[in-house]
Amino acid sequence: MASIEAKIQQNPPQKTQNVFLGTQIFMRTFTMTATLAATWVTVTNKQTAQIVGIEFDARYNYSPAFTFFAYANAVVSAFSLLSLFLVFLFHRKGSNPTNYFILFLHDLLVLCLLLAGCSAATAIGYVGQYGNSHSGWAPICDHFGKFCKRGTNSVVLSYLSVIFLLMLTISSATKSRQILV
Repeated sequence: MASIEAKIQQNPPQKTQNVFLGTQIFMRTFTMTATLAATWVTVTNKQTAQIVGIEFDARYNYSPAFTFFAYANAVVSAFSLLSLFLVFLFHRKGSNPTNYFILFLHDLLVLCLLLAGCSAATAIGYVGQYGNSHSGWAPICDHFGKFCKRGTNSVVLSYLSVIFLLMLTISSATKSRQILV
């Protein structure tokens, strides 16, 4: 009878661990693919337009903020793949709060990097969309509509990844709070 009670007590934690693993895999895979898609959309984003008979190009690498945004997304995508392997490795070793603390630190650093890239791209996108009358910067999105639309799409994908990384950071922090000092 005691062995049956022991099995009943062991099954819920294993089921919980499997649900947690599935959630981690889903969110990390989504983050990896969304940031990879945002990188691809940003890097391939270019448009040529004629303004007053002069031909102008708009490319992501003409702006340091968009370049940083593209690199930040690429790095986050690569590190999300690395963290996916770490989750599998940590799951095989068993539930150790120290492992989840490592994932917490990883997720927090990656979240900060991606949020910095999103912020930079959002700031430049705002100036491109609305201009700045105090500085004499005219809005360019009325001339480069395709460029601005693709840039907006990549920023939206990246902000979705920020939300998923925030959820991953919270879940890793919750799992790692059982560390004994």
